[in-house]
Amino acid sequence: MSTDSGDEHDPRLLAMDTGGTMTDTFVVDDEANYTVGKAQTTPDDESVCTRNSFGDALGNWGVDPGAGASALEGIVYSGTAMLNRLLEREGEGNIGLVTNGGMEDQLRFGRGIQSWADRSYAGRLHAREHEHPDPLVPRENIRGVRGRMNMSGIPTIPLYEDEAREAIHDLLDRGVRVICVCLVYAYLNDAHEQQVKDIAEEVMAERGEAVPVWLSSEQKPVRGEVPRMNSLVIEAYAAEPSREQLYNVRDGFQDLGAEAPTRVLTSSGGTIAPDHDWLVDTMLSGPIGGIFGGEFMADHLDIDNLVCSDVGGTSFDVGLITEGHYPTRWDQSLAQFMVNIPMTAMDTIGSGTGSYVRVDRTSDRIEVGPDSAGYLVGVSNQDADVTTPTVTDCTLLLGYLNPDSFLGGDIPLSLDAAEAALEEQVAGPLDEDVHETARGVLDIVERDMSNELRGLILGLGYSPENYTLISYGGGGPLHAAGYTRNLDFQDVIIPQWAAAFSAFGCACADAAYRYDQQIDAILQPDFSNDAMVAAEIQQTLDALEEEAVTAFERDGVDAEDVAFQPALRIQYLGMLDDLEVAIGDEQLAGGFGGEDLRAVIEDYEAKFDQVFQRAAKSPENGYQITMAIGVGVGPSAKPDVPEEPLQGETPDEGAHKGQRDIYWDGDWHTADLWQMRQLAPGNVVRGGAVVEAPATTILVPPGFEAELDENRIYHLTET
Repeated sequence: MSTDSGDEHDPRLLAMDTGGTMTDTFVVDDEANYTVGKAQTTPDDESVCTRNSFGDALGNWGVDPGAGASALEGIVYSGTAMLNRLLEREGEGNIGLVTNGGMEDQLRFGRGIQSWADRSYAGRLHAREHEHPDPLVPRENIRGVRGRMNMSGIPTIPLYEDEAREAIHDLLDRGVRVICVCLVYAYLNDAHEQQVKDIAEEVMAERGEAVPVWLSSEQKPVRGEVPRMNSLVIEAYAAEPSREQLYNVRDGFQDLGAEAPTRVLTSSGGTIAPDHDWLVDTMLSGPIGGIFGGEFMADHLDIDNLVCSDVGGTSFDVGLITEGHYPTRWDQSLAQFMVNIPMTAMDTIGSGTGSYVRVDRTSDRIEVGPDSAGYLVGVSNQDADVTTPTVTDCTLLLGYLNPDSFLGGDIPLSLDAAEAALEEQVAGPLDEDVHETARGVLDIVERDMSNELRGLILGLGYSPENYTLISYGGGGPLHAAGYTRNLDFQDVIIPQWAAAFSAFGCACADAAYRYDQQIDAILQPDFSNDAMVAAEIQQTLDALEEEAVTAFERDGVDAEDVAFQPALRIQYLGMLDDLEVAIGDEQLAGGFGGEDLRAVIEDYEAKFDQVFQRAAKSPENGYQITMAIGVGVGPSAKPDVPEEPLQGETPDEGAHKGQRDIYWDGDWHTADLWQMRQLAPGNVVRGGAVVEAPATTILVPPGFEAELDENRIYHLTET
């Protein structure tokens, strides 16, 4: 895989990541060569930025976008549009909600943890701050209906049908555009929710009206009333209204001549069609892509423990792959709402390259973020109306960025504007040198990143010495030396395609539909009831497989081409945390029986050792099979990792672009400037140096060096 533009290229695979600031594309051709593109995100119509980024990528090969689009065999999209719609409260309202009588205020009360979700670590630690998110459905649009299922899914109070009929009439009178139904224990028995839906359809037929009726038992039949309700409401508020955006992206590439299907990355790792029944699983697809790319790289490079670190314009995202395993969480929050969406575990802090820099006039201390200029970059971008300096302005002032080639020159930056703003608003009020102040800002940002990494790793009972770190995102290579300094990672690696690594991760994902079903089956410590529990699991898995096959058949994929990958979530009885354990083909051969269940329990015991090294096992209490998971996987194109012959350590003179002064450790240093695309595998770049590409910049400070290996991955080390 290479980025050479001298040969003819026939694009085959396109992966996109539309962030809040930039849209990245990763394109692979028929010979596994790759190219990356970048463009400013156009949030009002992402078909514009995705095609612009695609065109930028193909420009490296001299390929016409129309010809490139028509040759594609796969298109994968990820982005933050849905999440931003929720965060900024710009979704579509007029949602009606039917719940159990007496529980009409449940959505407003939420769960206690919601008032602390997404708060700063210090605020949570000292109970200093909390905030209840404004409900997405107003109280007057919520109706209660009496009737009750018990915790075993047995109806104990029949549904009051007259109340259900009255509730539907009331909501239709209020002009709601969708009716969500979430009743207690519907994940075990959906009869009452189905009754409400039947009544709603009867009422609408009588009135000559029609609005969708969505059931929580159809979307997410899993435990947790508030997260289940939140997920259903978020589907109506932010996910479904974003479907048109996905269609715009798909249609935009079809207008270019693409015939390949467009698929969307989910937060659990697969890709789905834009017209899938439920889109809430794709809410967090953008930042998650890098984790899947990290898993792909870890497997290819035989790395057991890998830290994935992504520096974007608005945030610093971190995920861990430990012993080849990245955890899936069910206790995540979106914009302070607890949801029951399976998500790849990832932590985020508001330390991106676009973060604003200010001085707190009370304490005379520098504050960075959490708000950000995003795609506007900073005051150095004089085409934007930004008046507060940002982290990018600081890096520009220190000589790390070339003001004439930011994003390949598409956004010219003004060094004078950056210096004037930092002097007036930050350095001047502190009576400090402007360059030392700019470096101090980066020290703050990179220290916060280091602390996040250290805390995340130590929290699992490991240390940085057990891990390799991969740095990516537009700002990752620029700050990697700073935020990994003194952490003693086994290795710090930077792929040459770091700027589009999250998009690369999208390309690594399988075409997959995931379905989950709560079970809550108790397995006795002596396995005396293993056959009974196994039979219940088999019955549930059969139903999940049928759902997955149906979803692919709707996409035009034959059932014979769909592989079914089942799993169970298991915990020791009485524990709070469960783990996801795959069921192997050998356990399914001939039907899932008691012996097969015991084998899965053995796998659970081994995974428990990996994830909870310092926790005590308690098999004497028995096991709880909390959930059955069925994933249907269809055929999909995949990228490859480049492999090229090594050249000498000394770069070719043609790769040298000159020199520029950079500020590091309190002094100015003359740094060599290198053209990233002209460096060859085996070359060693010694600091101070700056390696430049249109989409990203690698800073190699004095006392560091970066060696480019045969996979076109830089190894950044402190000498």
